[in-house]
Amino acid sequence: MSLLVINADRFGGHTPPPGHPERPERQDVMHVVAERRRERGATMVKPTPASVEQVLRVHTAAFVERLESAAGTAVMLDPDTFTSPESWDVTRLAAGAAVLAVDAVLDGATLRAAALVRPPGHHSGPDRARGFCLLNNVAVAAAQALARHVPRVAVVDFDVHHGNGTQEIFEADPRVLYVSTHQWPFYPGGGLATEVGVGRGEGFTVNVPIERGATDGDYDVVFRDVVGPIVRLFSPGLVLVSAGFDAHERDPLGGMRMSDAGFARVTRHLVNAADECCGGRMVLVTEGGYDLEAFAASLDAALDVIAGREPLPAADVLEPPTRGLAAAAQARAVQARYWRGL
Repeated sequence: MSLLVINADRFGGHTPPPGHPERPERQDVMHVVAERRRERGATMVKPTPASVEQVLRVHTAAFVERLESAAGTAVMLDPDTFTSPESWDVTRLAAGAAVLAVDAVLDGATLRAAALVRPPGHHSGPDRARGFCLLNNVAVAAAQALARHVPRVAVVDFDVHHGNGTQEIFEADPRVLYVSTHQWPFYPGGGLATEVGVGRGEGFTVNVPIERGATDGDYDVVFRDVVGPIVRLFSPGLVLVSAGFDAHERDPLGGMRMSDAGFARVTRHLVNAADECCGGRMVLVTEGGYDLEAFAASLDAALDVIAGREPLPAADVLEPPTRGLAAAAQARAVQARYWRGL
């Protein structure tokens, strides 16, 4: 299976204050993982910055001007989110990597692509940065696909935190299905199962909040019974993955108990759905993951699946998936009115 991997040393140039979880060492991890993929036959390319026009498809001009005006300085944008002198250039490069991944897949240069980027993006809304995020990378990528006449785009977010920014950007747009699995209750506080989109976008936002302590088995149930079926019913032309790995049991911020094998299994559900809906076309964009060893192992496991490497790890069966069953039942009860046959 052809896999394109996009990464750049420049992603280490965004430097929040010392002790911040979203630290430059995360780029060191992504570099190592990228080099490992190259050794296994993946194609490696460097990104180019997203254009201002591409960014303005999902962010307001005032917000973009604020980020650009902070270039060369260190600014606190919210209690968790900071810039450093290089951050404006780095965040445009991250968004550009996601755009490049989409273009490569749509051009037929590769079937699947992975943009290994920082800072993450899914908390950034149309007009504000938050939750470690500056520009919303996956949203810029989805908008690029729409601009290239992909009629429907699915964005699936398995970060431990709800991607409130991505939801806000697309909640009224029926061309974009946004699906989020996340710990609840937890930061940023949104992502209730009853949040289903607004206006013409009603029914195209799917939230699956999951109780703290969920395991591989719980996530397997959620992706088997809710996420995979809804993606198939939506029938997108491209699947984008907001791939956060902070639901890992070792992550210092999350409270879940997933393993790297669990992330491989979740990714397999998405690959299977993409294979059925859009000829396998998929783009992965990194989000969170703050234990460096767990981040490396989980990202590598997900990329193994995307690249078609087997065998697929078995789901965690050490305990009944009660949290996953409860989360799936809640989500299906809400979403059944929008998705016949769910």
